[in-house]
Amino acid sequence: MRQFVVVGHEAPTAPEFTLDDLAGGAGRLDVLCRCVTSAFFLSHAIREDVRVHLVLGDAFTITFEGSDLRRLNPDERSTAALIRGALERREDAIGHQPVESSPGVSIRRRGFEATLDALDGTLVQLHEAGTPVVDRDPPSDPVFALSDHRDFADREADCLSERADRRVRLGPRALHADHAITVAHNYLDTEGFRSY
Repeated sequence: MRQFVVVGHEAPTAPEFTLDDLAGGAGRLDVLCRCVTSAFFLSHAIREDVRVHLVLGDAFTITFEGSDLRRLNPDERSTAALIRGALERREDAIGHQPVESSPGVSIRRRGFEATLDALDGTLVQLHEAGTPVVDRDPPSDPVFALSDHRDFADREADCLSERADRRVRLGPRALHADHAITVAHNYLDTEGFRSY
């Protein structure tokens, strides 16, 4: 299982946003939507061994489960509609119990730290000052932690430093979160860039 935890610092925590302004009025929800599509889509297929957790406002986590996912299309607007649908069910999420809003999409009341604590696998912090990923063998069951267009807040960075099993960089330059997901997939698909 491959998992990606993406923090949305300005993303809405309520469903009252328009699908016509994801980059502005919806707090850069476009970035999170691109992360979802990068995590799941292959040419003519969806990765079923992937799970994406979008942490919104450190209050809610929306999870996309590849093996159960339906109605996901490779465009930001339809992905945002799935996110909005999950937020419409947020009042039904009691404690950390998930509520499914659509096949393969659920929401729960859980912030960043609690989400990390609930996941099994090797927690990988992607960081510009990390060890080059090519110098590390791919972990089994990786959990990659990423941020949206903003850096992790100090509290989030401290949390990651305490919990991360690995701190790696994907290349010599910082990448957008959705591009980092694509490179991480390629790293894993090719057994650490060793097999094509």
